Amino acid sequence: MKHYVLVHGGCHGAWCWYKVKPVLEASGHRVTVVDLTASGVNMSRVGEIQSLEDYTKPLLKVLESFGSDDKAILVAHSLGGPSVGLAADMFPSKISVAVFVTSFMPDITNPPSYPFEKYLESITEEESSNMEFRTYGTHELPLTSVLLGTKFLAKYMYQHSPIQDFELAKMLVRVGPAVTSNLTGAKSLTKEGYGSVTRVYVICGEDKALTKEFQQWIIENFPVKEVMEIKDADHMPMFSKPLELCDRLLKIADKYA
Repeated sequence: MKHYVLVHGGCHGAWCWYKVKPVLEASGHRVTVVDLTASGVNMSRVGEIQSLEDYTKPLLKVLESFGSDDKAILVAHSLGGPSVGLAADMFPSKISVAVFVTSFMPDITNPPSYPFEKYLESITEEESSNMEFRTYGTHELPLTSVLLGTKFLAKYMYQHSPIQDFELAKMLVRVGPAVTSNLTGAKSLTKEGYGSVTRVYVICGEDKALTKEFQQWIIENFPVKEVMEIKDADHMPMFSKPLELCDRLLKIADKYA
């Protein structure tokens, strides 16, 4: 039995894994789904998040609870990438493999915010007009929150997903932190920690939020052990292609865990 720990993307929550969790469990594995701070049913508010560690705290608590021989297959979706990178940096011995599913995977030379900030530089005015950015924090350390608009969800993230899952998202998305360098700090993750963990990237071929080209840039920026692809998946493969995503995750467990 392997242990998967699944980490959602920005503005989402543990709820987005509801199709994946029972399939992995039916294959005989243990699955933990995490709500990051101020996400899903976590009761905190985004204003309480002053650092990447604050945002990641619920995931860090899960890994802290592991026994000395316990290891996780840590799976990051989208903006869950920097949190998984931080967790792998702090607990490298507790992670058999880190899986990044169309995710902002950090490297070990730039701040963990680097891929997301590159993404913000690349998006069109139409895309950014369907995201609501607000400033919080202090004058000395201004932080940014983000809320994904309905049009952005529909056009760029959920275009191949069932309408019921899109409706669920409209009801459940929350304001989340934008993972900028003010939130993460300027230091990179370490070669000895995060850099020592085996990484696999799963490309979603029809993602319009993180395009295939951008996902490939992320991989080139910090090469991984293996690249897999789900050709017809949008940004939300757990909704648009849940069985294909489970197939990749089970193969990764067989090979690396």
